Amino acid sequence: MTVAFDCRYTRIDRHDGISRYTAGIVTELAKLTDVTMIISDERQLAMLPDLPWVKVSGPTSVREPLVALQVNKLEPTAVITPMQTMGTFGRRYPLALTVHDLIYYSNPTPPRDLPAFVRLLWRLYHKAWWPQRMLLNGADAVVTVSDTTRDLIADHHLTKRPVVVARNAADLPDAGIAAAAAADAPARAASRSLVYMGSFMPYKNVETLVRAVGELPGYTLHLLSRASDADKARLRAIDPDALIEFHDGVSDEEYHALLHQATALVTASLDEGFGIPLVESMGYGTPVVVSDIAVFREIGGEAALYAPAKDAAAFARAVKRLEDTDEWAARSRVSRSQAEQFSWAASARVIAELASGLQDRSRRR
Repeated sequence: MTVAFDCRYTRIDRHDGISRYTAGIVTELAKLTDVTMIISDERQLAMLPDLPWVKVSGPTSVREPLVALQVNKLEPTAVITPMQTMGTFGRRYPLALTVHDLIYYSNPTPPRDLPAFVRLLWRLYHKAWWPQRMLLNGADAVVTVSDTTRDLIADHHLTKRPVVVARNAADLPDAGIAAAAAADAPARAASRSLVYMGSFMPYKNVETLVRAVGELPGYTLHLLSRASDADKARLRAIDPDALIEFHDGVSDEEYHALLHQATALVTASLDEGFGIPLVESMGYGTPVVVSDIAVFREIGGEAALYAPAKDAAAFARAVKRLEDTDEWAARSRVSRSQAEQFSWAASARVIAELASGLQDRSRRR
């Protein structure tokens, strides 16, 4: 069996969520079966494992509706893509599409880095459910990254195809690092350093975090992702006395160093399909304080502290609970065990089983 994995969403410089999902899954999947990576830019190879690959047109190209005609030449036993928009016209292979979330139906603003015509199509696509149903029913199976999103797919009757959950995960550090964090509870509880890893799109609700830190004298909110001048001005204007530091992008090493000294990772998202930063933070033994939404309950379990997404005062109270050394140490210890529930290896096994089942069904036809 040779599985072709669509790696065209891999970033060139630093992973985003879908790029990291691609690299994590394909690395572990190659330990279970033969894998050929589909790329659109050879620079993507630097972010991917050393595996056979083939180059086709990019996912935002006008050729995307006909990309299957290029992929057919590989004669794959199955194709897995980490997105739901891969062109299917004329395909001669079993296909599984991936739905990460349904965020943009309630928050339709598209990512700013997409071409203008893609942004327009994005908005039109999310005006109704039928385009999603048409795409998903054009595949043989659907993958999603959380039980929460799987349930939403069912609630909205988005597909008649089988849906499997191959969860997001993170590359966790050695368990000794998390153990050392718990042992260092007095210093970490007193550091008054809060970390936010994510974008500044409206549904991320970073405004609530700024208001919360304004109610926490001596605390600094570290905003790690690149922010526009407009975003910086808007967030600083919310509370000029709030201590916020814009990092404008960090390396993985810098990110992990900040997690390793923080009191907590915080996020107030109104909606998410998953939440990789939660797993990353918990893996380091750093507690998380997050909005009380279903997917964060799924990821954070009993380890996280929760607050209503729009309630800055509740976020501030949750953070202050971590000033108690015993509370911080207990949250730190259970955070690591919670993070270990998510692994690329386990998700790759789900994908391998799905690909094998798709191949069997294709043979029977």
